[in-house]
Order: sequence, then C-alpha cells, then structure tokens
Amino acid sequence: MTTKDLLKLSTRIFTARKGRTALTILGMGIGFGAILFLVSLGYGLQDALLENIASSGALASLDVSPNDQEKKILNPETIEKMKNIEGVEGVETSFDFNAKLKLGETESDTRAEIATPGYISLENLKYAAGPASGKKEQAFGEAGSKTILVSAAVAKIFGKTPEEIMGQKVSFSLSVPANGKNSDVEASGYEVAGVTDGEETIMYAAADGLSIPEGAVFSKAKVRCKSAEVLASVREAISNEGFSVTSLTETVDEISKLFRGVNIVLGLFGIITLFVSSIGMFNTMTVALLERTTEIGIMRSIGASKADIFFMFIIESTLMGFAGGTAGIVLGVAMGQLVNLAINIAAGMMGGRALDLFAYPLWFLEVILAFSIFIGFATGIGPARRASRLDPLEALRSR
Repeated sequence: MTTKDLLKLSTRIFTARKGRTALTILGMGIGFGAILFLVSLGYGLQDALLENIASSGALASLDVSPNDQEKKILNPETIEKMKNIEGVEGVETSFDFNAKLKLGETESDTRAEIATPGYISLENLKYAAGPASGKKEQAFGEAGSKTILVSAAVAKIFGKTPEEIMGQKVSFSLSVPANGKNSDVEASGYEVAGVTDGEETIMYAAADGLSIPEGAVFSKAKVRCKSAEVLASVREAISNEGFSVTSLTETVDEISKLFRGVNIVLGLFGIITLFVSSIGMFNTMTVALLERTTEIGIMRSIGASKADIFFMFIIESTLMGFAGGTAGIVLGVAMGQLVNLAINIAAGMMGGRALDLFAYPLWFLEVILAFSIFIGFATGIGPARRASRLDPLEALRSR
C-alpha cells in the first residue's frame, strides 16, 4: 500500500464520522487549552510583577547602604573608591532629608530624596501623572533643572489630583544634618514635573543646583555595573569594604523560583483535564477499530500488510492529536484574551491601569503542539496493534 493510499484511508475518519471526531478533537482541545490558560496566567503574572519592580538598568545595579555597625559611611571619598572598582560603570547617590514643601499658602512635612538624575532613573518609579506616565524608566531631567517629583500622597495633602498638581510652582526647605548640626537649605521656583504612585509623602529633587553643606553623608548609592556578568565580583569588592549591598537580581531570582513552582502546580491541574480527554480519544480509536473490523479483513485479503493496518491507525490518531493540540492553542489563547479584556475593563472602571495578565512563550506553544502529537501517537498504539493482529478470516466473519 502506497503512502498516498495510507493518508487517504487515515484521513477518512474526519469526513466519515464528523460528529464523533469533532467532539474528540474538542475534548483534546479543552484539555490542552486548560493547560495553556493556566500556565500562561502564571507566566503573565510573573512578567507583570517583574515589570513592576525592575527595569533593565536596575537589574545590572547594586544598592549600597552605610553600615552603622562597622561605622562605614557614604561620603565623596568612599564613592570615588567605588567608581574605581573594575566593572563599575558609574555610581549614583542619594541624600535623604526631612523637608517642608510649600504650595501657595499650604505647607506640608515630607521626606525628600535629593539625588542624581541617574539614581532616580534606577529607582524605577511608577508615574500617576507626567510626560512619561507608566514607563519603566524615567530620567529625572537635565542637570540643574528646577523640577521635582512628588508622590500622589503629597498631591492629596494639597487637595489636588495628580493631574492638577502637574506644573505647579513650589518651594521647599531641607533639614540637612552635617558636621554635627542641622542646616536649613531653602529652594524656590521649582516646578512639579511628575507625580509618582504611592501612599508615602515623598518628593524627589536633583542634587544639582542645591547648596548641600559639606559633611552631609549620602543615605544610599546605586552602583551601575558594566554588565550583569560582573555584578557578583563588584558586589564582593564593595562588601569587603564593609558596606551593606543588595541586588534586585536576588529578588527577581526568588520570584522566578516561586513562579516556576506555581506554573508546575497550574500545569498539573491542566494535565488532569488532558488525561480525561485522552481517555476519550482512546475510546474513539477503539470504537473505530470495532466498526472497521470487516473493512480491515477485506484490506488484509486483498494484500494489505499488518504494517499497513498499523500505520493507518497510527497516522489517524496522530493527526487527531495534532488537531486537538491546535484547537487547544486557539482555545487557550482566546480564553486568556477574553478574561484579560474583562479584567482590564473592570480595572479601568475602578481607576486601575491595564495589564497583560497572560503571556504565551513561543517555546511553550511548541511544547503543547509536540505533546499533543505524542498523545495522539500514544493513544493510537493500542488500537493499531490490535487492528494489525486481526486474523483476516475472523475479521470477515464479524459482519
């Protein structure tokens, strides 16, 4: 029997038993669709969480803090040493002061983060209002520019929405501890250039243009590494100097480990559904064998070999598995997009922002398709072996 004849006989089930075949493929599709829906939800939540906490630049940087126990402080001298460590691209610094912010006749106490523009960018702030609202990275502005960022909580204190406080002129005073005493630093004529998300009352301003007294120590530093590959060596060098060093990559790694476990659990729930649908496919192939016993006897009598019969059933079940996997991908993606749309509509009505809660890695779609072909092949082996072993005379007598 030629390959062309085998393919014709193998695909005949799709036209001869349309209803039963369609239901079998649908059952397989629901099983694979459930796996795709659940696992893509896990990947989507992971991506959304990582996007919320990290920017690409932040992943190649280290957070350095003073070590009170070892009396290690961040001052211009120690910062300069860090800049000279091999693998360091630059060091961004930040002061943390108490401040009074004034808008019109209203004044409010707040925390002030006075930093280099690069530091603000690596903070990966989320914006409630501003030119770059919603972006993952945002530089604070040009050096020396008289602009500040305030949190949404600060805007609320002044009785304004994030949009209303944008562009407002403000002034502030900083209480700067230096050389054993507090000095007041006054600043005026600043413009609100952005509003960050958050409930903390905090403002951000560039250190350039402010007369910070000598002797003031930095509260934190962010060390930008040339690449993620040198992160570990730079971290070790700074830690050996006695400073406290943390890295966002540690958090990312922990989140990734957590979601790997979540995806496995979600996948197991989907596999249960797939197992049930696989039983249905095996049943379909067994019924097809019983219905075609006489046909098999005739084919064997006119010269078809056992291998021809075996491969006819294997091709049939494999094609059905492929169709089930394809249907599963279509169903899984469609269900995910519908649920994502519904959730985003609800979030928009409640003032939230849109998120992509589902992610579909190409490799996972390929795995689903390959696994569906394997399931089709595996469930067809039993009926195919039974069909190929039928005695032609016994098969003819079964009419």
